[in-house]
Amino acid sequence: MKITILTDNPKSWIIPYVKDLKEELIQKYEVTHIFSSKDIAYGDVMLILSCEKILKNTHLSFHKSNIVVHPSKLPLGKGWSPLAWQILEGENNIPLSLFEANDKVDDGDIYILDYIKLEGHELNHEIKHQQGLKTLEMIREYLDDFENRIGKPQQGDETFYPKRPLKASELDLNKSLNKQFNLLRVVDNERYPAYFIKDGVKYILKIYKEI
Repeated sequence: MKITILTDNPKSWIIPYVKDLKEELIQKYEVTHIFSSKDIAYGDVMLILSCEKILKNTHLSFHKSNIVVHPSKLPLGKGWSPLAWQILEGENNIPLSLFEANDKVDDGDIYILDYIKLEGHELNHEIKHQQGLKTLEMIREYLDDFENRIGKPQQGDETFYPKRPLKASELDLNKSLNKQFNLLRVVDNERYPAYFIKDGVKYILKIYKEI
């Protein structure tokens, strides 16, 4: 079986997990890892991991199946940063949907629905770690019997999350840290750290757990 892994952002947080997945899959399958839709060639399954562009049907037609894992219970929570938005809403039981990609946003038939269970103290890197491990687990499950998989159409009203700008990491000096703790959980200390502005001066905050 020929498997293509597509990640169009080589700096994505998921790259280490993709590398682990590739090393595992090459023991059983023919695997190609590409970083642009221009490099898509014919195969059986394409795993679309951290792809920021919506692929056209011409791209999807190269494979029998094109898989995405999205951290929401589709059709709810389509769009950008659904995991962060749900944590900000106070959720700790985060659904992940493995579905068949089409030329619309997070719109295809769902094959597998699973969850990551958080306790409420995890910071960004810990949350992403759980997401990465669960994503690989769901992909393994799908590949084990992909020829016989039958997806279920998404049902119900859809919702969309907007893209989170850098300003989304700003703390409000008039609110307690306790009320803003979930925001501190989803910031990235390097790429989009928490910050606040006082008297026209911007201050950066980085959060770590004591070891």
